[in-house]
Amino acid sequence: MKIICVENCNKLYNKDKIAEEDREQATESSCFPSICFKPDSSLLCNGRPFYIPDFSSNICYKAKLVVKINRLGKNIAERFAHRYYEELTIGLDLVAKDIKETLESDRLPIDLSVAFDNSAVIGDFISKEEIRQYPAGSVSLDINGTIVQRMEAEEMLSGIDYLISFISQYVTLKIGDLILVGDVSAGNDEISINDHIIGTMGDRKLLDFRIL
Repeated sequence: MKIICVENCNKLYNKDKIAEEDREQATESSCFPSICFKPDSSLLCNGRPFYIPDFSSNICYKAKLVVKINRLGKNIAERFAHRYYEELTIGLDLVAKDIKETLESDRLPIDLSVAFDNSAVIGDFISKEEIRQYPAGSVSLDINGTIVQRMEAEEMLSGIDYLISFISQYVTLKIGDLILVGDVSAGNDEISINDHIIGTMGDRKLLDFRIL
């Protein structure tokens, strides 16, 4: 199973907001979506707590839309990409920001700062058709009783077909692979011990875990 984290995607590849010629120009330039891979040991699900590792003093989160691939595919045409997923959820991409900054300053790969154990927090999956039924602002991330981010379901879904097509040019997508789509959260904020994080869609709680 692959866990694929994507950044810089909504701004470039939202078909409802960006003209086709602009997307083509971005693709031809260096403005590719930023993609990194996490190992299966980075998966944290079923409400299990996240323990802050000893190697970092600054773990930050990014809220993500998580797409589960449901069939084998390579070089998938964008017009067929919708056939390759049926379920989605809310997730968090955890990053050791202090380690990342050190690696970047030394011009080293940042893998250790983004692909450590339990760094991909995944909620309970629901169907993509169900997501479309929720009104704007119904997707929210709550930390310690305070809503820190609201997201729009339709905006979260935009661009996924393009990303599946793009990624499948380079790596074969297999059943159970997870794609964490970025830029659905404005934050890159630090988490702390005793934080209680909840992700909801309408009245459904999809993500619920604690930081220890």
